[in-house]
Amino acid sequence: MLARISGTLVGVDDERILVEMGPVTVEALIPACDAPDLEASIGQRVERFTLLLLEGAGVGSTLSPRLLAFESTRDRAFFELFTTVKNIGHRKAMRALVKPVGEVAQAIAGRDIAQLTTLPGIGKRAAETIIAELAGKLDAFLEGHIAPVSGDPTTSALIEDTVTMLMALGEQRATALAMVERARAQDPSLDTPESMLAAVYETH
Repeated sequence: MLARISGTLVGVDDERILVEMGPVTVEALIPACDAPDLEASIGQRVERFTLLLLEGAGVGSTLSPRLLAFESTRDRAFFELFTTVKNIGHRKAMRALVKPVGEVAQAIAGRDIAQLTTLPGIGKRAAETIIAELAGKLDAFLEGHIAPVSGDPTTSALIEDTVTMLMALGEQRATALAMVERARAQDPSLDTPESMLAAVYETH
């Protein structure tokens, strides 16, 4: 298993990078969101965490190796989870990831179909499938990407009470937080757990 590469970045476009490792230059596919930062790093040393796949056109076809490269092991793990969704292959997933993993994970956890359909190649039906299959599996990818609970004691208590109600209805805590923060962003006047709970389900 080829788990990591490091070397001098000598080329990059929207889909792939070229990394010079001594006498060998390695080509690897990258998520779309990584390309802008990598373009500014040409000529510099880079490190990427990799996933080696075998790709074939069909039964009996020749298998071709494809190396995928990610900024972190967390991003790689999210990609592996993302591609467990029906009809989300590795090329479609790499093109779809035009936003950082944390933002995509939060959109899924918050059941935000509108945000997911802004990703290339993801229509409404695909977004619904992604949410149905992944919404409860994203805690590891949400840390640090959910808007923090306000420091105001009254607001904090309101949010915590609503999150508790959502958890009682079967939601994971991270998912519940994402849902509540989205409802708050749309209507800051919400001032009771009951009104916030109703707003959560109106927006989902």
